[in-house]
Amino acid sequence: MSKQSISATAMVATGNPLAAQAALQMLQHGGTAVDAAIAADAVMGVVEPMATSIGGDLLAMIHSSGQPVQSYNGTGRAPLALDADNVAALPGQRIPERHPWSVTTPGAVRGWHDLHAKYGRLPWKQLFAHAIKHARDGFAVAAVAAREWAIFDFVVRQHDDCARLYRAGNSPSAGEQFVNPELADVLEMIAQEGADAFYQGWIPEQASQAVQRAGGLLTVQDFHQHTGNYCMPVSQRFNGFEVHQCPPNTHGVAILDALQKIEQFAGTPYAPETHIAMIEATASAMKQAKSTVADPAGNTVCTVIVDGNGLAITLMSSIFKRFGSGIVVPGGGFVLQNRGFGFSSPGHINGPGPGKRPYHTVVPGITTLNNEFYLGMGVVGGLMQPQGQIQILTQVLAWDSGLPQAINAPRWRLEAGDTLAIEHGMPSTIEAAMRGAGYCKPPVSAGELAGRSDFGGAHAIVRLSDNTLLGAADQRKDGCVVAV
Repeated sequence: MSKQSISATAMVATGNPLAAQAALQMLQHGGTAVDAAIAADAVMGVVEPMATSIGGDLLAMIHSSGQPVQSYNGTGRAPLALDADNVAALPGQRIPERHPWSVTTPGAVRGWHDLHAKYGRLPWKQLFAHAIKHARDGFAVAAVAAREWAIFDFVVRQHDDCARLYRAGNSPSAGEQFVNPELADVLEMIAQEGADAFYQGWIPEQASQAVQRAGGLLTVQDFHQHTGNYCMPVSQRFNGFEVHQCPPNTHGVAILDALQKIEQFAGTPYAPETHIAMIEATASAMKQAKSTVADPAGNTVCTVIVDGNGLAITLMSSIFKRFGSGIVVPGGGFVLQNRGFGFSSPGHINGPGPGKRPYHTVVPGITTLNNEFYLGMGVVGGLMQPQGQIQILTQVLAWDSGLPQAINAPRWRLEAGDTLAIEHGMPSTIEAAMRGAGYCKPPVSAGELAGRSDFGGAHAIVRLSDNTLLGAADQRKDGCVVAV
């Protein structure tokens, strides 16, 4: 397995070699890209517990040859007991980052079920064999995952069950084995009994009790009522391509808005003013999204797969911030997400409300050319997700950069107050122009990401002019690609 590969048939790009192996086996056994993506995502929840789990959300973009691109929204809703007036009494009139009210209903397991029901071919229980094995028998913790585990030990320490499960004060080092038999049992239950086993029975009981003991609002009813939904994506023409993103409550619209502005500028990649225009377009688009994106009714992992029949999926799952809320489901072996931190203050279009989906940072994307699959991509890393996609899409679709070159190119990251983090390796003339345009350096240890999520991690597959598939995984993360 490597960071890039070419195949004439099928391709997997995902966040960990163990996830790639699971996806590969599903394809070899006659499964679809969706079967393979579910298997990979289940493994990611085992091997990167700080980034995703069955306690988080899922979003996906799917394209089948000759068919319109489909979007799936598997994001969870705020507890039915959440009261906007109570939020208004909090400091800043917002739910704090890991406040117990930030816990929203997990959507990932229902998402797996819905995707499999429409696009799957293999038996449901077969999809979880690898994840169950790695959770029960143990796995070697990957290098980037180990680093992030240690950095966010302070989250793990906040609740006793979380501290015991994730070894507070003694996080595993790279290559060290980690086992999670409780999670193995839950995954076995899901495999044998289906998604309803997660949303009924003892999991909702234990989850709601744990959240309520911490002062939160999640109830059994929130689990029972959760549903995901298929929907049409939002799309934008860009340099002859059609870029498709998930609609609100995600900020996929920010990517499309920025690309439209970038195309109108039409600069060359060698001119510093082109890069300034890209930053300005991104800043404007993200500001607009922050003001307008909401439920119309961080932290993440990404898997992109194209199978031998041309079915393509970009699937991303997340518990938001590293280790989510820090609240573990007793006996479940997983942590619950803190996506409610995405709500704005009461009265805003994205203000909190019972049963409402918060603003969501996860943005899986698919690009088509002449109605056929061209590029599937996701970038993990909080607010680097739209920013990373904008930079890579511009390079691949407008500047004719190769996919691996675009992914490996140095990036910039907008933060609050017109600060701009610039990755090492940026050409000095362009970096000087960025600083000259008024974008100052963020504080070394106090930026929004504080160097911990760095400049994101991309996984992508592109169809080349000879119809072969090129997969690429970001050197910044533990991911890999495997040709089938």
